[in-house]
Amino acid sequence: MENHLNSTTKAAQMDGIVLKAISGNYTVQSDTIIYQCSLRGNLKKEFTYSTSLSSGRRVTQAKRPHTKDTVAVGDRVRFTPGMNDSGVIEETIPRTSRFARSGFRGEEQTLVCNIDLVVITFSCENPRPDPWKVDRFLTCAESQFIQPIIIGNKLDLVTPEEFHERFEEWRNVGYQVVGTSVKTGQGIDELRDILARHISAFVGPSGVGKSSLLNAIHPGLKLRTSEVGDVTHKGRHTTTAAQLIPLVSGGWVADTPGLRQLELIESDRDAIAECFPEFRELLGHCRFDDCRHESEPNCALKQAVENGSVSPRRFESFLEISK
Repeated sequence: MENHLNSTTKAAQMDGIVLKAISGNYTVQSDTIIYQCSLRGNLKKEFTYSTSLSSGRRVTQAKRPHTKDTVAVGDRVRFTPGMNDSGVIEETIPRTSRFARSGFRGEEQTLVCNIDLVVITFSCENPRPDPWKVDRFLTCAESQFIQPIIIGNKLDLVTPEEFHERFEEWRNVGYQVVGTSVKTGQGIDELRDILARHISAFVGPSGVGKSSLLNAIHPGLKLRTSEVGDVTHKGRHTTTAAQLIPLVSGGWVADTPGLRQLELIESDRDAIAECFPEFRELLGHCRFDDCRHESEPNCALKQAVENGSVSPRRFESFLEISK
């Protein structure tokens, strides 16, 4: 009887993907149906088991984990459907990737998972791109082994020379850079073609036009947008929660809230150095195996800066990020 009940329960379960996660409520798509789901209680807890051979394996402690998100946007989950398109998430399928940051008191915040492309979006002007922040977003993507590309949006606000000046540094080290403008349509088709081949996430500061770009790529989406503040020249948050969107042209894309700060989970200096593509062939060629690339003699990175093969600003950015 018990085996029959277990098989019936398993048969009733469905697989889906989390499109949105807000305050313990999860929007899950399975085939073409949308379900509003909650979590099964044991998914909210982290169990500690006894190691006694005499008493057998049993739970000795159950607590809510504080370091990682249990379920996040992009997760593939198994859930039990209920009445009126409700459901209960029973388990998560192991993630292939996640784009995350370190949050309050070391708590890890997963912005989106199971993606293969991070679309790092800054504006050419209003607000002007902060190169140090671009490097931080790139390092975050590289440290989590997700391919990044860079979008220079609001291309209509600058001259071709200004666009080159503000974004060529990253193109020179091998990153794909795409200039876009919602007003003129420049770059929109190219970006749409890129997204059609990937499960991606748009990330970047507020006010750079991420939602406007998605509205242009996917007509009828109608994501909320707003203008940059005239006094602060900072973007206003219009996307308040990440959401995963299936595009009519192919692919899936997550729109994420604007991030004014991005604290990395990875803090090891050697690992961060690996996140700078132009450094990789130089690593291991310093005089000292434990070189921190600061004041040590015969440092391969510092010599590359001196001979012009590594950008001094990118090197300073690396030192700042790896403090």
